[in-house]
Amino acid sequence: MSQPLDLAAVQARTASTSFKDAWQARLEHWYAHPGLYRWSLGNPLTRWLTRRRTRKLFDLMAGFVHSQVLLGCVRLDLFRALHHAPANLNDLARRTGLAPAVLQRLLLSAVALGLLEHRSQGRFGLGPLGVPLAQHEGIAQMIEHNHLLYQDMQDPLQFLGNAWSGGMAEYWPYAHEQPKPAMPQAEVDKFTRYSELMAASQGFVVQEILSSYFFDEHRCVLDVGAGRGRFVSELAAHAPHLQFKMFDLPPVLALAREGLQAKGLTERVALHPGSFLNDPLPEGADLITLVRVAHDHPDAVVRQILQKAYAALPVGGVLLLAEPMAQPDAEAGQPEASVDAYFHFYLLAMGAGRLRTPQELQNMMQEAGFSHVEQVPNAMPIHARILVGRKSQCLPLVSENCVN
Repeated sequence: MSQPLDLAAVQARTASTSFKDAWQARLEHWYAHPGLYRWSLGNPLTRWLTRRRTRKLFDLMAGFVHSQVLLGCVRLDLFRALHHAPANLNDLARRTGLAPAVLQRLLLSAVALGLLEHRSQGRFGLGPLGVPLAQHEGIAQMIEHNHLLYQDMQDPLQFLGNAWSGGMAEYWPYAHEQPKPAMPQAEVDKFTRYSELMAASQGFVVQEILSSYFFDEHRCVLDVGAGRGRFVSELAAHAPHLQFKMFDLPPVLALAREGLQAKGLTERVALHPGSFLNDPLPEGADLITLVRVAHDHPDAVVRQILQKAYAALPVGGVLLLAEPMAQPDAEAGQPEASVDAYFHFYLLAMGAGRLRTPQELQNMMQEAGFSHVEQVPNAMPIHARILVGRKSQCLPLVSENCVN
């Protein structure tokens, strides 16, 4: 059964907006003049701007081809192969089974995109953008996974009319379906699949959190939507003094148990199976973390999670929320804006969640009772932004014994 989608908040504009609208309308009129393009190319002061915008427009048109070049290199395992040693066209043709004349098209396209580069003696090696793909398995897995999104969006208007009918929605059942108490093996396999992808792709987000937030004041961390325990495992090595609780659906935590045992963490981590849609969160932690959880769900569910987190924390406890967030003031063409464009469609395809601005999430945390909500600066916001809020008092409905 489909769910209603949330609408992003419309931010109020100041009175100066009317002047801005008039100026933008005038610019649009100038841009549309038939002679402007020829004049701008002939003027040394404006030629660079016209060329840059033309290249950007061409990149938008060619973006699908670029993504398929990337996917082809991943599926042929070229990045790991060339990380081991540069190779020439014939060697790579024998390794991949493709005809040299055909493979050359892929290799030269990858060179043009900065994924590969020419080396001496006619060999190909890794380019600056190819090195991370050889080193981080999670990136390659997400590239392969994005193929589902591209299939769903082959007809963008049909996709917008029924976004949850494609392969992405099938891949992320928890984002738009009520979890069942008893699941057949096919359903368990779905949770295994997405849990593995989440664990593999979470490394960059985890590093942003570990390098930006200090955990010295805390003694016990409850990770909500913990998955297979990637974040908990790395935080346990980063902060040996911490104890942990993991809360997630039963089939997910069943997968996490084996990994925790292999890392020797069973004495430090308590597993709490449940659903934050139906169950309260376990108490006893002074820090609750939501890592890439809120954007998977509609506003009503996020508010419910935040309220349950507030109820589970002691006075002085902290909620840490980390995930990609929208930047409404980012200028077109800037990295933040292009990231927003990706996540708006990705989250639509997977379920009922959406990309929210930091201010929207701060407001929701404050509505749940958290005070001193602030954004923690971090080095790579493209991976995630971090918000923290503190429980300074208990709500009357939660407990009668709380103090300010």
